[in-house]
Amino acid sequence: MTDTPRSNRVREFRKKAGLTQAALGDAVGVSRQSIVSTEKGDYAPSVYLALRLALRLDSTVEELFPLTT
Repeated sequence: MTDTPRSNRVREFRKKAGLTQAALGDAVGVSRQSIVSTEKGDYAPSVYLALRLALRLDSTVEELFPLTT
């Protein structure tokens, strides 16, 4: 297992919810740039941010950030 961020489904769920990156950032308490970096896989969010994203996107952390081996 590596320490580098992996692909995720944040963008897919955000678009399904009809939210912009800025709106999602505001909803979960981070900047738009943090959402951009998370969606690109350049940033691995904290557990607390992952939980807030899942709650706002009506999803689960496991759905948004699936484990890959």
